[in-house]
Amino acid sequence: MNDSVSNRSNNFFNLQVKVMFLFLTISLIPLAIVGFFSITTTENLIVEMVMRQLENVAVDKASILERWLSERKADMLVIAGTSTLQSMNPTRIAPYLGLVQQKYEVYKKHMVISVSDDFAYTFQAGRLSKERKGLNRHGLKEHLFLSNISLSPEEKESTFDIAAPIYDDQNRIAGTVYGTVGTKQIIFFILNVALGKTGECYLVDKEGTFLAHKEPRRILKETISKSESFQNIVGRRNPRETYLDYRGIEVFGTSQKVGDTVWHVVVEQDRDEVFESVDALKRNLYLTIVLCIGSALMLTWVISYHIIRPIRTLSRSADLLANSEFEKVIVKHDRHDEIGMLYRAFENMALKLQARQNHLEKKVDLKNAKLKETDIVLKQIKRIAERSEKFAAIGRLSAAVAHEIRTPLTSLKLFLESIQAEIEISPEFEEDYAVAMRQVSRIEATINRFLDFSKPKDPVFLDIDVSRLIEDVLYIVKPMVSKQECSLHMKIEDDLPTVWGDKKLLEEALINLFVNSLEAMPHQGSLFVVAEQDELSSNGESKTCIRVDIKDTGTGISEDRIDNIFDPFFTTKSSGTGLGLPLVLNTIRHHGGDIQVKSHPDQGTAFSLFLPCKKLHGGK
Repeated sequence: MNDSVSNRSNNFFNLQVKVMFLFLTISLIPLAIVGFFSITTTENLIVEMVMRQLENVAVDKASILERWLSERKADMLVIAGTSTLQSMNPTRIAPYLGLVQQKYEVYKKHMVISVSDDFAYTFQAGRLSKERKGLNRHGLKEHLFLSNISLSPEEKESTFDIAAPIYDDQNRIAGTVYGTVGTKQIIFFILNVALGKTGECYLVDKEGTFLAHKEPRRILKETISKSESFQNIVGRRNPRETYLDYRGIEVFGTSQKVGDTVWHVVVEQDRDEVFESVDALKRNLYLTIVLCIGSALMLTWVISYHIIRPIRTLSRSADLLANSEFEKVIVKHDRHDEIGMLYRAFENMALKLQARQNHLEKKVDLKNAKLKETDIVLKQIKRIAERSEKFAAIGRLSAAVAHEIRTPLTSLKLFLESIQAEIEISPEFEEDYAVAMRQVSRIEATINRFLDFSKPKDPVFLDIDVSRLIEDVLYIVKPMVSKQECSLHMKIEDDLPTVWGDKKLLEEALINLFVNSLEAMPHQGSLFVVAEQDELSSNGESKTCIRVDIKDTGTGISEDRIDNIFDPFFTTKSSGTGLGLPLVLNTIRHHGGDIQVKSHPDQGTAFSLFLPCKKLHGGK
């Protein structure tokens, strides 16, 4: 049995190798032959075309330069033959040469040397200057003369001189006129070539020195005598072959001598740019060969695994099905043979198992949801029970507070009243006495409210001016503000509507909040009070209200404690009872309003009280 399996595997392997070898032989050999001839032919055509273009450019540029030089020589001969120059009178010659320089724009200056005069006269930029002939480097010329190109430090472009003899009426040499020609304009036409991105044209002399180049720093300072570009000029190499130019880059190039001068125009283009299309053809050929190899591998793989791969796929799917990964189990197929039937049967089984699994998961999710709801309800009931226990404790504590505080407070109140009746109080202390009596009354009222916390009485609702209410409360807490050297900032909107509420309860609520804010700022700080009209949304309804913001710059409240600040007996102060904020919350909610708190540690706390403007039904 093992031998049979081994033989069958060898047959598959041999078939795979044969198919791959046959496919590669049929596809790659003709492709390689065609590609080789295509590349060779393309290279030859491109080289021929590029060289023809380079030669045409060189001839054209050389012709332009030769023609331009001929025109300049003719100009100088015409200038030398005019009667103005034959007169050798500087005052007549200067305006004439000025017009010539202005018209032709290529002459930088002119110099006239007279046989009879000891001075040489120079005309440049409309000015006439002279110097002794012995100090001048120019001399008399009997024939038309063309100098080499030079670049002096004071000049902004390279120049050369053309000299023409001046004859008098007896056809004798009377002097010589020199014209200094600027090369800026003609060099622009020479260097401006359309030969792709790397094509360039430059001018050199017989020694290879740059006379014109797109990089001015090379002119008359660098030479190509040691590069293969110079060998191409003197004709020591095959003009159809590439060579290394003065930059060390492989290029195609040609040169052309300019007339009877020692100048040569050189035109070159980088080899890489010339053969871009050939390189692209090679890349496409190599890509085609790779695709053929890949196709051969794919063909042999399809033949070898036409039967084995579906079985392996079903095996992997069975493993996924065992791990309950149903989304990866379903396999696509379009076969109609026995393997296709096996695929469909397996898919049907997987779908039924997935449906059963989904049904069980839905049941489990439903049970979990019910358990979570039950847990939430239990937590709410526990919280309500804890609050009820705290409220009951408040009732027990109320009796103790009444016994310990009410009796001495009553005595103190009677004592103060007796002082007022029996002793005449000086006018400067009357206001202090009145404040003391109001505070005693407030303490007495607070104790009564404390006793009524677990069994609150119905508040007495009246129209209340919120602005006046805030001012009355601030009058009480201002001594504490001054004592702690805190700054008070108040902003109350004009024409606020009245609210429907119990003045005493609201005063106690505001005093509690102000005192809490000041206690959070024991050493200076800022207390901000803002009152303005706003909207309060509750149970999907919106009602007009007055929003009172009380903000301090104190120590703030941490995030883990801010949810508990309204719970009875919860306090962060060592001397606090934890009843102030619960009383404030009960008061505001009895008025149909709400409280919002924002706090950050070391950044302060802000309480926002929302008091409805309209009377609420039901006495709340």
